[in-house]
Amino acid sequence: MSLPEQASPRVVAASAVFAYLAFAATFRGPRPRFWQRMTGTAVVLGTTSILTSRELRRQRTRPRDLALGTAIAAGLYWVFAVGDRAARLVMPQGDQDIGNIYELRRLRPRSELALRLALVIAPAEELFWRGLLQQALTKRYGRTKGAALSAAMYGGAHICTGNPTLIGAATIAGGGWSGLAAAGVPMPALVASHMIWDVWIFLVRPTQKIG
Repeated sequence: MSLPEQASPRVVAASAVFAYLAFAATFRGPRPRFWQRMTGTAVVLGTTSILTSRELRRQRTRPRDLALGTAIAAGLYWVFAVGDRAARLVMPQGDQDIGNIYELRRLRPRSELALRLALVIAPAEELFWRGLLQQALTKRYGRTKGAALSAAMYGGAHICTGNPTLIGAATIAGGGWSGLAAAGVPMPALVASHMIWDVWIFLVRPTQKIG
């Protein structure tokens, strides 16, 4: 049986519903198994995206995609380094919110987290949110509105966390990647930027000093 050229609207809608439910289960479920649930969610979303989109299956990574992805990750890290300080000043709970995010580092060995983030979670998020979902929204509503809706839905998926700083961070990061996708940045570069950014900001150079 041949794979579909593109996902049907029903598949896209069902995938989005699954993403919201899975994010809620991941962040609201037992904390010790957070990373196992997050990885499982990513596997489902990433696999669905690849299997239902011929355009995503045809993507090939070139050296210039890696270079562009590195530059995007560096720019996004700078934005968040500045935003981290602003969150602490503007939001009363900003410092605690950021600390709660980084507490997740303690649940699994750092080497394992690096592999989960770089090889599964980050690629899957780009393939689904900026790939499958944004492509469908763009086809229906146009490039600008499709990117805006994709970013809003990505941020909205984090409302279940109850962490205002994380919700804002996800919306900003999602807006950046969605805008780049709408501007024509290829998917391999977006995936590379997400992989590098996730590992760098979460494990290598956190914006908050970790005790």
